[in-house]
Amino acid sequence: MIDVMKSVPTPVQSPIEINGDTPTLRLFSLLEVVASKDQFFSLQQLAEETSIPKPTLHRMLQQLESAGLLERSGDNRQYGTGVRLRKLAENLLLNDTFHGARHGVLRALVNEVGESCNLTALSGSEVIYLDRVETPAPLRFYLHSGSRVPVHCSASGKMFLASMTPAQRQRLLAHAPLEAFTPKTLTDLDALEEEIKQVKQQGFALDNEEFLPGLLCVAVLVPNASGRSNLCVAVQAPIMRLSVLKAIQLLPALQRAADALSRIESNATDPIDHSKSA
Repeated sequence: MIDVMKSVPTPVQSPIEINGDTPTLRLFSLLEVVASKDQFFSLQQLAEETSIPKPTLHRMLQQLESAGLLERSGDNRQYGTGVRLRKLAENLLLNDTFHGARHGVLRALVNEVGESCNLTALSGSEVIYLDRVETPAPLRFYLHSGSRVPVHCSASGKMFLASMTPAQRQRLLAHAPLEAFTPKTLTDLDALEEEIKQVKQQGFALDNEEFLPGLLCVAVLVPNASGRSNLCVAVQAPIMRLSVLKAIQLLPALQRAADALSRIESNATDPIDHSKSA
């Protein structure tokens, strides 16, 4: 008897729609597609995804590149987000209308744990401080909103690295020199990878004097039900007041704040029902 293998057809993925009644809105729609990518892409790849004719797509990409919203990689065949677009994204995070609600969560967390707390996001190979509330204690490290710290030696940075796939992490670290800021900074990729594995298992990350001498930080991700999170909440203090053991004891309070921030972000992305205000 001859067994006949029945072939199962591979589902064909529908092309991504580029909507818009005007050329400007179509460019914006294309930017939304670009912003969803975590790596460089080629004209051919984008044409296959969107079904836009290559000449039209090439013209659109040129317009976005000339405006600084896109940029090409070293071989000029790959495209990625430009400096202007990344700056726009950072400004939106820093100044969005939910800033007051997020700031209130941080302030409540500071009141509970007694140390400085901050909300961070990943920007390229750096961590940017979106918001921060300082402790009233006289001895503290002052870092204002908009400050940047390296991804490899910050607690938030390690959380972001741990949430990536190995390929995504390798691409990012390939362009981020592992500079030694203190004797405790991890500058070896294998050692950093081992640290990331531990972070994934335990669900939090520490910066134990790896960025600044005398400073300890503990961070957790803000949960995101719709995908990978790009927000962290962290507690930061001098080591004379915050040991590793005490930092771990603060995790329940830190996680409650992360959950509260997650609910704020969820409300920010919920569609508005205009019929209720009609």
